Amino acid sequence: MAEDSELEKTEQPSERRLQQARDDGQVARSRELSTFMGLLAGGGGLWLMGGSLYQAMLQLMRQGLRFDVHRIDEPAHMLEHFSHMVMHMLGAILPLLGLLLVTALLSPLLLNGWLFSTKPLQPDFTRLDPVAGLGRMFSLHGWIELLKSVAKSLVVGAAGVWAVWHFLGVTLTLPGVALSTAASQMGRWVAESFLVMVAGTFLVAAVDVPFQLWDHNRRLRMTREEVRQDAKETEGDPQVKGRIRSMQREIARRRMMAQIPTADVVVTNPTHYAVALRYQEGKMRAPIVVAKGVHILAARIREEALHHRIPVVEAPPLARALYAHADLERPIPETLYMAVAEILAYAYQLQQYHQSGGVAPEVPQDLPVPTELDPGVEEMSE
Repeated sequence: MAEDSELEKTEQPSERRLQQARDDGQVARSRELSTFMGLLAGGGGLWLMGGSLYQAMLQLMRQGLRFDVHRIDEPAHMLEHFSHMVMHMLGAILPLLGLLLVTALLSPLLLNGWLFSTKPLQPDFTRLDPVAGLGRMFSLHGWIELLKSVAKSLVVGAAGVWAVWHFLGVTLTLPGVALSTAASQMGRWVAESFLVMVAGTFLVAAVDVPFQLWDHNRRLRMTREEVRQDAKETEGDPQVKGRIRSMQREIARRRMMAQIPTADVVVTNPTHYAVALRYQEGKMRAPIVVAKGVHILAARIREEALHHRIPVVEAPPLARALYAHADLERPIPETLYMAVAEILAYAYQLQQYHQSGGVAPEVPQDLPVPTELDPGVEEMSE
């Protein structure tokens, strides 16, 4: 059962899978949306340009039925006259054809945005396989497309039948009225019938667009194994990434340990925390942290400090606050200036004592460390 669930495509497609499909030209397409937009553009174009198109066609017909009897035996003149009529006809219908062309190009943008891919144009001889073709015909997608086509025919056909039935009485009276009146009524009948057909096409497109989006997402679904493989290819193998992070931490740790000999003092907890500080008067705005660590790393920092004869001072609250709120190679928080100043002063006095002798300095006690910066206070309160 576990193996079956691994092979089932139950997972949503990843962003990488969707982008790969898009690069291959595999996007959700709705022919019904393109048909509706084409009808809408064609009807709107005829409504806006119908008058000028009518006048152009009327003039074209008059020119076609008129000829000069004195030049009837000149073929060159007849050819010139014909070419002039053709150019006149193209000039009349080109705006409408241009509108339809632009609509056909922009309709897919409503669903998928701009997409240009040459992969669908590449030859794919697997499509010539008759067995695969029959499989596509009788697949779930094929049956759904068949049902959709039948439903579309019923909806649009019902709209057409309704329009014919609704205007049947008007149509039967046309032979008994004047030609201008009959033309006007016929134009109104055609326009209203067209609107009904467009409304039916809109209903089909309104159902088809969500279906195409759902079907496209369904066909791109992935198995759990594919999701894991995709994650590996996108983000890298987790084991390799873990190894890289481990190596990066080790390099950063070595770099940090190399900075300990430059420190002026190391503040400890005494065993859990260790923070190494450095301050150069006149060159630094505030002391900076050159190394910090807990547990084993803290022990290594203390050992390295003792090896290089750097003072190690036990100040648990300050060590915890510095570890929690100070970043490496960055100045310490301003609220810890006074406490760190006392520790540095003690370190300098201790250095002078080792060099010149005299009275040994006393370790600072009750350092001014704000309780909100000491994570140990919160742990004890809990």
